[in-house]
Amino acid sequence: MKIERNKIVQFCEEYLKTKDFKDYCFNGLQVEGTPEIEKIITGVSFSKKLIESAIKKQAEMIIAHHGIFSNQIGSPPQIKGAIKKRLRLLLENDINLCGFHLPLDAHPEIGNNISLLRLFGLKKVGIINTPDYGDIGFLGEFDMPIEFKSFVEMVNKKLNTKSYVIAAGSEKVKKIGIISGGASPEFALAAELGADTYICGDVRESIVRQVEEVGINFINAWHYNTEKLGIKNLGNLISNKFNIKVEFVDIPCDI
Repeated sequence: MKIERNKIVQFCEEYLKTKDFKDYCFNGLQVEGTPEIEKIITGVSFSKKLIESAIKKQAEMIIAHHGIFSNQIGSPPQIKGAIKKRLRLLLENDINLCGFHLPLDAHPEIGNNISLLRLFGLKKVGIINTPDYGDIGFLGEFDMPIEFKSFVEMVNKKLNTKSYVIAAGSEKVKKIGIISGGASPEFALAAELGADTYICGDVRESIVRQVEEVGINFINAWHYNTEKLGIKNLGNLISNKFNIKVEFVDIPCDI
């Protein structure tokens, strides 16, 4: 059964409340393809590999967490290099591309950050409000403190990753701040809110000494691995809503 593309796009935009976010990409339909959809491919990051997978699986739509960003095409826009090759492949095969970035990080039901909180067995106790992006992160607590070393092992196992860790806080942890992806500077906000540990998906040289000096545990579980859950959840939601085939394509990235 085929579904109108615009119905799927409108549902996603409304469910994720895309208009509430100031982002550096367009959240919604980024490249127009065929107007009717029978199969959708989802993935973390837009790439030639993801498009080739969609072609192979005969999907008419790709939905990515990292779609096309403004810094990839410039302002005024210029289409060249890798973006040119990707767009040509999309257009030649009449495949739609949708991207949902910050709205999918922040969503309180299916987003990356709330999903990480639940994955680790934490109870939501607060929100991390960032100056640039608003209410995007979450604070969670364990009922009883656990060893920080054991918590790192849990993170690595559940996300199939090898985290970069700065053990600058307490040996036992209870209150955890979470913002997926490139949010390492926001460790300071989590610390101000009483978190003893902070999880994100990147690390920058400029924050290493600051983390030590503030005295908070820091876990970089890497960008890709912290942002798989939201796009999977969105795909499941669309599949159930429209009774349509949706398949997540995992293209691993250690960063």
